[in-house]
Amino acid sequence: MPSRPKRQCARPGCRELTTESYCEKHKVQHVRQVEQQRGTAAQRGYDHKWRKTRIGFLRKHPLCVRCLAVDKLTPATVVDHIIPHKGNKELFWQRDNWQALCKACHDVKTATEDGGFGNG
Repeated sequence: MPSRPKRQCARPGCRELTTESYCEKHKVQHVRQVEQQRGTAAQRGYDHKWRKTRIGFLRKHPLCVRCLAVDKLTPATVVDHIIPHKGNKELFWQRDNWQALCKACHDVKTATEDGGFGNG
């Protein structure tokens, strides 16, 4: 299978050619910058209180709702915010905005919302 054609790194001023968006040098810098802007899990609200609440929710809702919809029994491991809260604390804690998902279903949902895997 032919490889993808190389193009210029997306970092302004960089002349390196790559098959990715960023060359190796700037890929690391880009990821670090995105992570800093995003904040830590605790800064985004996923702290001790959330972890404790999450465990209780998953005890009450042990199966993935998306898998159940297609008659598949899969343990839920993620409490998903149906409507992404994007930092809104009120929406973050609104239990009717939560659903139990398995990791695979959560990854697909998140990638779809974010425009694809690796796009942020």
